[in-house]
Amino acid sequence: MPRSSRTNGTGPEVTIDTAVLADLLDGRWKTQRRAIRDLYADERFARVPGLSMAEHRERILDQCRALVDIGMPRRGFPGADGSQPLPGGNVAGFEELAVHDPSLQIKAGVQWGLFGSAVLHLGTEYHHNTFLSGIVELEVPGCFAMTETGHGSDVAAISTTATYDEQAEEFIIHTPFEAAWKNYIGNAALHGVAGVVFAQLITQGVNHGVHAFYVPLRTRNEDGSAGEFLPGVRGRDNGHKGGLLGVDNGMLAFDQVRVPRRNLLNRYGDVAADGTYTSSVSSPGRRFFTMLGTLVQGRVSLGGSALTAAKMSLATAVRYGNQRRQFTGPDEHDEVVLMDYQRHQRRLLPRLAKVYAAQFMHHQLSDRYHGVFSGAHDTDADRQDLETLAAASKPLATWLALDVIQTSREACGGAGYMAENRFTGLHADFDVYVTFEGDNNVLLQLVGKRLLTDFGREMAKMDVAGAVRYVADQAADMTLHRTPLRRVQQSIRDWGSKARSATELRDPDMQRELLEDRVESLVERVAMELKDTREADAATAFELFNAHQDELIQAARAHGELLQWEAFTEALAGITDPGAKKVLTWLRDLFGLTLIEENLDWYLLNGRISTQRARTVTSYINRLLPRLRAHAGDLVEAFGYSPEMIGAPIGTDAEGRRQDEARDYYRAQRARGSEPTPEKHLPRGSVTDKELTTA
Repeated sequence: MPRSSRTNGTGPEVTIDTAVLADLLDGRWKTQRRAIRDLYADERFARVPGLSMAEHRERILDQCRALVDIGMPRRGFPGADGSQPLPGGNVAGFEELAVHDPSLQIKAGVQWGLFGSAVLHLGTEYHHNTFLSGIVELEVPGCFAMTETGHGSDVAAISTTATYDEQAEEFIIHTPFEAAWKNYIGNAALHGVAGVVFAQLITQGVNHGVHAFYVPLRTRNEDGSAGEFLPGVRGRDNGHKGGLLGVDNGMLAFDQVRVPRRNLLNRYGDVAADGTYTSSVSSPGRRFFTMLGTLVQGRVSLGGSALTAAKMSLATAVRYGNQRRQFTGPDEHDEVVLMDYQRHQRRLLPRLAKVYAAQFMHHQLSDRYHGVFSGAHDTDADRQDLETLAAASKPLATWLALDVIQTSREACGGAGYMAENRFTGLHADFDVYVTFEGDNNVLLQLVGKRLLTDFGREMAKMDVAGAVRYVADQAADMTLHRTPLRRVQQSIRDWGSKARSATELRDPDMQRELLEDRVESLVERVAMELKDTREADAATAFELFNAHQDELIQAARAHGELLQWEAFTEALAGITDPGAKKVLTWLRDLFGLTLIEENLDWYLLNGRISTQRARTVTSYINRLLPRLRAHAGDLVEAFGYSPEMIGAPIGTDAEGRRQDEARDYYRAQRARGSEPTPEKHLPRGSVTDKELTTA
């Protein structure tokens, strides 16, 4: 990518190297990301419009076979030659499959990211030797049967049982009622011949909680395809969904289905031949979260692929906005480019800043994921931090993707609604990402609980002197922020000096302080309200928690946004190209100030900001927009998604050619003197109503 120069006409020219931005955005695993993107040139991965659901499903299965041919899935598993997995690079590549078809990303994720990873991380040597090769080579297409109709995100409460029979040394997998049917399961409708089934493990009359079992589902036809369900296994097709029509989701149920004792994936819990249960993790609750924590790859990759969709959408919208002209401006012979309108900039540029921030946070998440699953940093604390970061990142990324796709679609007008330009398809396919691998609100609640736990630990560490200081600080805070005094002081300091206010808002320490303050205040408020729940009975404790659940989720979201801002700021520190650093600093400021602007009501109501400064936030954002508008094209080119790769006609130079053709036509008319005179240019009274009627 070349170095390019842009100026907004109000300051010196700024030159940026888009290759520097591209490397920054693609991060540590750029080689793996770019290799998967480049598959768009392989006809096996070309998009074929107008396929029926049945045809789409078969094409996606064929594309998964093509992934095996190029060796992609092997990166995630130990090799027969002793080679070790590359967890971070493997996930980065999977995220980019969404470029070709989100159904492919999900189908591959089910097979290798869920089914295969469950066997790898929850199983032991026997399972690895017996099952992994068939899974990796797609000889055994499989399912990840966790979710039930009656319990979606509440996995601990699933109702499918696995009861141990000591005489036969077998587990009996059973679905006791309709609500316990496994539902929305990828590969269940057609292609899955085996599955990892999650069930309550019962032995010697004791329920030891949710465990995973390898369960055969279907026979195999002579050509290797899936045949009929095995005895005791039932299922049905979910049919048409809102999107992801290339994935054969379905339902599964089990009627006293027996599997050998060794089919229990027993890394964290085992049952001996005589029915004795043992586990290396004594706490049932900790054991449950440890098992589920090994499957965090799904949350990591869903957030990353959602950002892929957001980047593709913005790339198309900005490219189109840089070419499309609408309504005349100062020059009556020339219409204005869409991206020159402030409202258009307001719609796209703050979202561009959010995508950059989310991508930098995702890089940190990917590095943590790699550290844990490569064994480089694999302590219990590391795993807990990874789970919390994934639970904060995935909701923000998937919600952002839907917002960006929809706004980009609207910014392209009616052309954006055409299926060929991909916005509608991307929105339909990515809609479910907000509830995949945990509903976003449930995940943020997990983050909020972690914030409360950390707050409680800090409080518990305080000695008497520290407690006294804390109470004094709270009293000062009440005086400083919750009374008009703070607002008066700030208003006096800001009065008559917008430049001073803008300078302070540009200061990263000031942005950090405002963002941190909101998180800390929200967490502290909820913690103080819930401090008596330990002494309360279960009903009272639930009522108290439920009364503050929304505030807790707000705190968790604010925490995630703070992490994004910090990731963006950390990325800036590593940029050596001066032009790129300047432009991305503006973009970081736009991100931080947009977050503050979106929550101005909170800052004003809690006395954290004055009315004068609140006005300055908005006015400074509006000053940043034209600076960044000059570089919008470069900022989306750095995403690395060429127009050919995305495949949206309006994201090519076709609109620019049409606009140039139209302008040339009218210019030639004026040059020949054959351009009709607009009525409004005629002398007043020269055309009568009668003449107009006759004409």
